[in-house]
Amino acid sequence: MAEKRLYDAAATGNIKSLLDLLEEDPLILDRASFTCSNKSPLHVATILQHTAFVQEIVKLNPLLAEELKSQKSSPLHIASGKGYVEIVKALLSAASDMCLVRDCHGRNPLHLAAINGQSEVLNELIQKKPLAAREKVDRGQTVLHLCVKHNQLQVMKIIMRVINDYEFVNGKDDDGDTILHLAVRDKQLEHTLITMND
Repeated sequence: MAEKRLYDAAATGNIKSLLDLLEEDPLILDRASFTCSNKSPLHVATILQHTAFVQEIVKLNPLLAEELKSQKSSPLHIASGKGYVEIVKALLSAASDMCLVRDCHGRNPLHLAAINGQSEVLNELIQKKPLAAREKVDRGQTVLHLCVKHNQLQVMKIIMRVINDYEFVNGKDDDGDTILHLAVRDKQLEHTLITMND
């Protein structure tokens, strides 16, 4: 019964209910993370963009920011893909190493921000963990490959400004393709060249 109330509080973003529950049962957050294999209360609050609730949970129990649930997804993966900047900041303050954790598709939170064109989130992630931008996904693709593949050229421009490295920009995937190869194949060459020359 208490766990259902906890999930209801997370779903509505009701901090008072959360604090009342913790007063009744100080270990409820710890127990809830072990009993539900699909989503933790932090995942629920993140999905529904209850920023203040997320901030309160990570203040009370920072370890919950490291929880991986369905599809090996952390709250940071969710917030990064959806562009929830303030939630990303709260989660990074609790567990910045989550920038490097991969979901079941081999993508870290920065990859998801890039794919979805979340430039503000991308800036936060790169500042906190620049190494996350250099992590490759399946078939050896870089985050720049993902940007071309998902037509996120503005995001690619940001990444290239921060990581101005010849080898990184001209990196090849497992098929031997650079971002220019992908751009030609997807008929995005003109846009990609303009982006690279800015």
